[in-house]
Amino acid sequence: MPEELLLDAFEQIGWIMLWVFGLVVLIQLVYYWAIFSRLSFYKRKNTSENYPPVSVIVCGRNEYENFETNLPLIFNQDYPEFEVVVVNDGSDDDSFFFLHEMKAKEPRLKVINLQKKLNFFSGKKFPLAVGIRCSKYPLLVLTDADCSPKSVHWLKEMVAGFDPQTEIVLGYAPHSKKPGLLNKLIRYDTFFVALQYLSFALAKLPYMGVGRNLSYTKDLFFRNKGFTSHYQIPTGDDDLFVNMVAIGKNTRICIHPDTWMASEPKDSFLKWFLQKKRHMIAGNFYNGRIKFLLGLFGLSQLAFYVLFILLMVFANLSTVGYIALVMFGLRTVSMMIVFSLAGKKLEQGRLALFSPLLDAIALALSALFAVSTLFSPKTSWK
Repeated sequence: MPEELLLDAFEQIGWIMLWVFGLVVLIQLVYYWAIFSRLSFYKRKNTSENYPPVSVIVCGRNEYENFETNLPLIFNQDYPEFEVVVVNDGSDDDSFFFLHEMKAKEPRLKVINLQKKLNFFSGKKFPLAVGIRCSKYPLLVLTDADCSPKSVHWLKEMVAGFDPQTEIVLGYAPHSKKPGLLNKLIRYDTFFVALQYLSFALAKLPYMGVGRNLSYTKDLFFRNKGFTSHYQIPTGDDDLFVNMVAIGKNTRICIHPDTWMASEPKDSFLKWFLQKKRHMIAGNFYNGRIKFLLGLFGLSQLAFYVLFILLMVFANLSTVGYIALVMFGLRTVSMMIVFSLAGKKLEQGRLALFSPLLDAIALALSALFAVSTLFSPKTSWK
């Protein structure tokens, strides 16, 4: 009798877990098909052929080699009129001398050299704000010193995303492909982050951009007092500012391959860990609605794997187990379809083949990174 009661109890627990698992799967399907699929099925809207003067802002510290490699690519842009404002933020290398020599040859280059003691805040916000204030054109395009445009039409395509209502254009910045698992994880993470912020923007819920490839108007920056409200946070010069000022009608995305800015991925797990940690710290300061939506997705994603493992352990050969397998397959196939279609647009289609494995690994690492921020929340730009 006690054994029968125990079996009945296990069966009831299994059905309860299955109902909860079903709810989790439903939440995941809503995110994949109602939000993330927007990027998968995105069709480029008509773009403007008006090309106003542009100020390109680049900040860097100890970026001599990257300045030497990437600045000529920016100056080689096929664009009517633009300037490049480089803020050299207290570098110890030969950046000062290289920029001085380049300025003598390139009249479109404006160099601002900051001493280390002049950056009153930790992070990139102060030098970026200085660069914006010293720029002369009303339209800004931001990138980093270690990024290179994939086309001479980068500026044209980014600016073409603006219309009379648009004040922000969100671009895409993939990492270069290298051998090894770490590179796959970094590229997958970059792709998945892009899938989220670009899809949310298409759903009229923009919440972040990436400073490696981002454009907004100078008027928007000063009208909202720049980074004043979050200078004390060492990260978030891109996502926190966009989170504060972006709304559905003033934000557009631009994912044409000519607009991409490629950057080299971190070459060690520790460097990537510190980079991800900075981004997670900034995420804590997003507005409440976005924190809820992103948090719900993350929690449902975690619950999906935990509940599935528990169901397979306790009910793998029962009706409950078979139903759980069907639900698992439904969500996984949906994820792979959405990832495959979006991946083709962002030239990361092959990653979709590994998405079930990479998704689980990336989730485990994200949980580890998130826990680490609780014990050592401070981080720096360089």
